[in-house]
Amino acid sequence: MDDIQISELTSKSEFDYLALVRHALINDHDCFRISPNDDLDIHFNINDSKEEFTLGAFLDGKLIGVVSFKREGTNREKLRHKGLLTRMIVAEEHRGKGIGKHLISEVIKRAKMINGIEQINLTVIPTNEKAKWLYEQFGFITYASEKNAIKWNGNYYTEDQMALELLS
Repeated sequence: MDDIQISELTSKSEFDYLALVRHALINDHDCFRISPNDDLDIHFNINDSKEEFTLGAFLDGKLIGVVSFKREGTNREKLRHKGLLTRMIVAEEHRGKGIGKHLISEVIKRAKMINGIEQINLTVIPTNEKAKWLYEQFGFITYASEKNAIKWNGNYYTEDQMALELLS
């Protein structure tokens, strides 16, 4: 996928971002800890913060994937060594083509450039085996698993917490 361009999203991408996220929350509801109603005010950071950003994967100018990162301890001194990888989404028709790999690789590269970030945390529903496998390929390790962490439409979902140590 040499034609894929990874770049930080700007306000010009807001409509496409909202559509991609909304589609994923509706059609892949069993892969996210949030429901479509939980996130009616979906946004991404465009305030020039190096500690919080959303990346987009573009193919021929079309947004086909996103991932967000933010420093966990923005206002908590004892947590500032950690970052959170969130909202990893690749459009259905583009999955399995290495786009997620490009997005995660870029997040890790940028996180390493943020002063004081020592690890990246994320959560994943373990039945989302492809996503979990992808994270493991980058060295993310499951450190906790919460049974019945999510309840949606009468079904319970386990949630795994994973971390990648950047200092090793």
